[in-house]
Amino acid sequence: MNSISSLKNVHKLGLFGDYKNKNDNEIVKIKEIKNINLFQVVKYKNSKENISNFKIDGLNLPSSLKTISNSSTRIIWMGPDNWYIFSSNEISKDLHNFKETDFAITDLSHSRSIIELEGDMVYEVLKKGSPLDVGKLKAGDCANTIFNGITITLDFISNDPKIIRIFGLRSFGESLYHSLTDSSLEFGYKSV
Repeated sequence: MNSISSLKNVHKLGLFGDYKNKNDNEIVKIKEIKNINLFQVVKYKNSKENISNFKIDGLNLPSSLKTISNSSTRIIWMGPDNWYIFSSNEISKDLHNFKETDFAITDLSHSRSIIELEGDMVYEVLKKGSPLDVGKLKAGDCANTIFNGITITLDFISNDPKIIRIFGLRSFGESLYHSLTDSSLEFGYKSV
């Protein structure tokens, strides 16, 4: 799937801020994730279906505040009986197993901006704009919060190196990007 990136005109490659005389892991790396399938699966309140009976790309739907992934698909818990599925694979066959009478499936592929932060200072960047205590979260965790007034979802990908994906509505993509890069200037950042 190819779409026009919400960050097409603002995500410029290069080094910015206070990056001189710093090790590579001390500099925040900022990357846009694009051309990925994103679906929301919501189980209806009156549904009697057991979610453990369903798999997407071989993965079960995760429990509260958790994620699960393989090399091509990542599933994030978004709330009770509510999940985001990100995949570089074609997963429509798996999604057809969810009956319309029990689940709502919505293609959100073009509706989100996805920004990935990597490096030792990513928690410090997030602390500048979010009230969430990110220091307690680790790989496999996810959370909904705000960053400088913008509603976001955080997906903690890795502890070493620290990698966090940030999802925001596409219409707020540029503002979110500018807020994150501004918060990263103090540490130096590399747009990749």
